Amino acid sequence: MRAERGVDPRIERSRQVILRAALGELGEAGYGAFTIESVAARAGVAKSTIYRHWRDKISLIGDAFETAHEHVVPSVEGLTARESLQRLLCHVAEVVVDSAFSACIPALIEGAERDPRLREFRHRYSALRRQSLVGLISRGVADGEFREVVNPELAAQALLGPIFYQRLMTSEPFDPHSVGDLIDMVLGR
Repeated sequence: MRAERGVDPRIERSRQVILRAALGELGEAGYGAFTIESVAARAGVAKSTIYRHWRDKISLIGDAFETAHEHVVPSVEGLTARESLQRLLCHVAEVVVDSAFSACIPALIEGAERDPRLREFRHRYSALRRQSLVGLISRGVADGEFREVVNPELAAQALLGPIFYQRLMTSEPFDPHSVGDLIDMVLGR
């Protein structure tokens, strides 16, 4: 989240340190060992500082993911639907290979199996992130870039599936240079 007008820059810096610490802790320790205390220690702040901004670990994790997402998503302004999809999917493939987000994926999956609130967050977060792809695919269908019979939601899942499957189930990450071939296979020319 960007600093709002009137927000003390020191408070905003502290929030950013805490959010980065939260992602680092989740990725390294896993959801079961993730605590407000462990994040506070990693960030070098008091627990009370964290509780001033977040009510619990789910809200802290959610804010950390949203903030990280806001800072790294590439612009697709002025691009065709296909070009936009290619840029966004290349970005996803790169992020999934090596990032704080990537390190957190297994922890989110594991934790969501035991914590319904984390499961709800994970589903909501994934659906929200996927909507940009669904919108681009819908635009591409309307503009004639993709076949008329394409189901945008299903196509978005089909495009993301190989990237996450390779991250979680194989020893080799999805090659971002293969994104164009993936788009052609799923959406056609």
